[in-house]
Amino acid sequence: MNYRFIIGLCLLFLGVTQATAQEQPREKKHVIQFSGVIVTDENSQMIPVPFANVYIAKRHVGTTSGLNGFFSIVAERGETVSFSAIGFMKVNFKVPDTLQDDRYSLVQIMSRDTVLLAEAVIFPWPNRDRLKTEFLAMDVHDEMQRRAMENLAKESLDKMKEVVPHDGVETGSMYLRQQAKTYYYYGQTPPMNIFSPSAWGDFFKAWKNGDFKRK
Repeated sequence: MNYRFIIGLCLLFLGVTQATAQEQPREKKHVIQFSGVIVTDENSQMIPVPFANVYIAKRHVGTTSGLNGFFSIVAERGETVSFSAIGFMKVNFKVPDTLQDDRYSLVQIMSRDTVLLAEAVIFPWPNRDRLKTEFLAMDVHDEMQRRAMENLAKESLDKMKEVVPHDGVETGSMYLRQQAKTYYYYGQTPPMNIFSPSAWGDFFKAWKNGDFKRK
């Protein structure tokens, strides 16, 4: 048997197999630009949900919605996109696997998940009338008055501001002020004090007064 003939025949067979494999087209993934707006129903009005999470768990990719609730992400047909935000119920949406276009838009409505409970005030007495009676009958001596004055002094209140965390009302008010400031300069560059003549005037005045000297 001619071994050279057998080896040549094997090499020819491998070459034909590789060429056939290269000629077969690879399966292409149908990629689309998936975009839309995330909103919620507030007093029968659609309000955008900012900074919501848009996540595709299959490929571990995601994005967040903007201030107006708009989002945009690259997805594939048949993928499941998850929408989540603090205070809202999580929503899953499956991209249709029959899409022929390379773009798809969606208006995603999210429902609130936070339940606000009524305020509960705890008193050391069984009712308000008993509290009022005991409070009016309280003997406020000089030592109690001195402690009250020390606790309400400006120095004590300033120290408490540094260690006592903000409550829900203060945190919400601060967040709304920051949002209002962002909306005020929306679409334009916020002013910088380095270009403000009044800010430079205050700086030189403080410099002359010695406000920057170490005490």
